[in-house]
Formats: sequence, C-alpha cells, structure tokens
Amino acid sequence: MSFADNISSLLMRHEEIGVRLSAPGISSDEYTRLSREYSELSPLVEKASEWRKKRREAEELEAMMSDPATDSSMRALASDELAAWKKAEPQLEQAIKILLLPKDEADAKSAILEVRAGTGGDEAALFARDLFEMYRRYSALHGWRFEIMSFSEAEHDGYKEAVAAINGQNVFARLKFESGVHRVQRVPKTESQGRIHTSTATVAVLPEAEEIDIKIEDKDLRIDVYRSSGPGGQSVNTTDSAVRITHIPTGVVVCQQDEKSQHKNKAKAMKILRSRIYEAERQRRDSERSENRRSQVGTGERSERIRTYNFPQGRVSDHRVDLTLYKIDKVMAGEALDEIIDVLSGEDQAERLASLKW
Repeated sequence: MSFADNISSLLMRHEEIGVRLSAPGISSDEYTRLSREYSELSPLVEKASEWRKKRREAEELEAMMSDPATDSSMRALASDELAAWKKAEPQLEQAIKILLLPKDEADAKSAILEVRAGTGGDEAALFARDLFEMYRRYSALHGWRFEIMSFSEAEHDGYKEAVAAINGQNVFARLKFESGVHRVQRVPKTESQGRIHTSTATVAVLPEAEEIDIKIEDKDLRIDVYRSSGPGGQSVNTTDSAVRITHIPTGVVVCQQDEKSQHKNKAKAMKILRSRIYEAERQRRDSERSENRRSQVGTGERSERIRTYNFPQGRVSDHRVDLTLYKIDKVMAGEALDEIIDVLSGEDQAERLASLKW
C-alpha cells in the first residue's frame, strides 16, 4: 500500500468510527473500544489532513506556474511557496510514518521488573540492589507507583533477586529495552586492595498482563503451600503461608512468601505468573513475524550484555547503540536514564521505519 493509500485508509477509518460512535443502540463495550481507537487515530488524522491540504495547494501552485496567463510576479510567488512546501514535505511525511508504525500492544501497560544478581558473588548482589534502586528512583521521577513484590537478600545488603510491579501509563514502552545483562566495573566495598572487579546482574521487564490478556485454566495450575523460610516474624514462619504456583503447560514456576497471608502471596504469584506467560507468548508471536530480522537494539534476551557501568571512569555505555554518557551518578539516580532510553527508542523506531515498504 502506498503512502497516499495509507493516508486515505486511515482518514476513512476515522470517519467511520465517528459515525458509529454517534449511532443509536451502540453497546457500552463497543463505545469504549471505538472511543479509544478514535482517540489514538486523532493525532495521525490531524497530520494526515494537513499533508493532504498541502498537497492540493502544491498542485494548484504548479498549475498556476504552468499557466501562460500567470504574470511573472505571481509565478515567482508561487515558486517560492512551492519550494517551501517541497522543503517541509519530507519532515511532515516522516512524522506521519512514525505515527503509522504498528504499535506494540504492550507499550501502554504497566510492568513487572525482575532484577537478579549474576556473576560476581557479593558484588553482583550489591549491583543488583543498586539497579533495583535506580529503577525505583526513575519510577518516582515519572510519577509511577513502584510496589516491591518480593526480594531475597544476600550478604552486605545486596539482593540475590528482587521483583517489583511498576504501575503507570506507558511504563513498558519506556522500560522494555532494559531487559538484558548489565555489567558493572568498580572497586567493591569488600575489596581491601583497591582492585576493580567486573560483575553482572540481569534485568527482565515484563508487560503486566491482565486476566483479559491471557486466560489461565485452573486445571493447568499446580499450587503448593509451604512454610516460609524467609524473614517476617514468628507468625510467618509458623504457618503455611508461602505459595508455589506451577503452570503445567509451560513449566513456569513462581514462588511467593513475602506476605503473612497465603491469599496475598497467591495473588502476587498469579500476577507475576500471568505476566511471564504473556511475555513468552508475545515474544513467540514477534519471533514468528520477524524470524530473520534482528533489532538494532537487541532482542532483549538476558544472555545479551547490553550495558556497562564503569564507576572509576564515571561512564555508562550502552553497547546496542554505541552510546556513552559520562554521568554515571545521574544515571544511577534515575535522572539521566531517559537519555539512554530515548536513543534506544529512536533506533528501534528508525529500524522499523526502514523495514516498511511505502
């Protein structure tokens, strides 16, 4: 489909929705669904209408210039206006193409953040905690709600693993490129000789799935309850409040024991389980659609080393886009993380634009 055909199609769709929304007898569910689509199309329609109008004006200017009856001053004026449009047209078309890109259905969702210590012993656990805190601060700066779901402490105040639910608008769209292996180079607090150590932590960002996104049958679950072994006081450790849920078809297992209530632990475990299964299915579909295409910003697999945090040099380097920032303190505070995420999003957008045929 050509660019002009795409424009015509979306304008027609926007008009059809407008008519349907004002029709009598429309159900509340359909009204909600169509209202959302109408709202999402509106910015695109505005740009597309502007493009159409300018194209018509350009055709009129060209006709005026080719008309022998047009005097020289009018022809010169038409030529200037046409030149100005020719200069502005590519920028407007690019803006429309970006709006036309297929949207990731998960982008608007909240997210489940999972951070785990990798190689490096105690220092890896400390780095995992630092990353977890970085995302907590980043969430606060964006006005998102950061709820700790579970964590497992290591020695020296580190984390073996930590899981949080981050709730807000477009959380997954901003954080989805954070999945992967993060590497740190620094002198550990436990190092007496002042030597620089290299450690890693893995980050996984999953779109938070609602019940309507993925249906999980009770018969596909095995739920085990057991006595909590973690901190929490006597009342936790003397009751079978911990929950382990296994999704039999996929083999996904989630354990939850942070709450004193078995019911609360089960609810949290189901929330994480649903998101993991949803993400696995989403990645499977994406893989089928683009089997032979590798994104410039990486696939998000945890086996990839995506970023290095070098504390002695004060730099953060993202290896997917060859970006280095010498402001490690601001990155770890969450303040400069958007500078990295913006570049990653831009590269992904450019790569998807290049793959489309207009």
